[in-house]
Amino acid sequence: MDNKPLHFKLYKPFGIISQLNSKNPKELRKKKFLNALYSFPDGVMPIGRLDEKSEGLLLFTTDGKLSDDINRSGVEKEYYAQLDGDISNEAITLLKKGVAIGFQGRRYVTKACRVHKLDALPILPEADKKIRIGRHRPTSWICIILTEGKFRQVRKMTAAVGFPTLRLVRIRVGDITIEKLLPGEVKPLSNLTGKCE
Repeated sequence: MDNKPLHFKLYKPFGIISQLNSKNPKELRKKKFLNALYSFPDGVMPIGRLDEKSEGLLLFTTDGKLSDDINRSGVEKEYYAQLDGDISNEAITLLKKGVAIGFQGRRYVTKACRVHKLDALPILPEADKKIRIGRHRPTSWICIILTEGKFRQVRKMTAAVGFPTLRLVRIRVGDITIEKLLPGEVKPLSNLTGKCE
């Protein structure tokens, strides 16, 4: 019997909860879960999460130790964020240095990270129609690379500097990228190390 761990990557669409299923009948009626997208083998678990309104790269494995290692190792996570308003250089500088956000009822200062404004629109699948992208106010895009992942961190960070996130897409975890995956598409991976190489 082959006990080799299985690994996958998925483009999580907007509006999907980052868990395979729910035991709560009310949640099952009202929410969409990952098992609606793909028949994952038994024992598969998502590595980390994306909130319901965020989209992009989500990794899966049957190796629980590897999942813990990646979540705790400070591996880079890269996002494209579309912001409400034309972000200023001052706001980008604040994001880079770290800003105060709320986390588990306390004030938390984010670690220094890499941020830059995108000069051109990123090539991404069309936004979900439920995302309210302002029609009368300009928007801007940033690329932000974190080595931590607090709940809704990017959204809280951009709101803290006055430019709320409208659309958030994770494009990379370690060395694994979203590539040309479309929302809801799953691709098996042959290998997944603690550094995601």
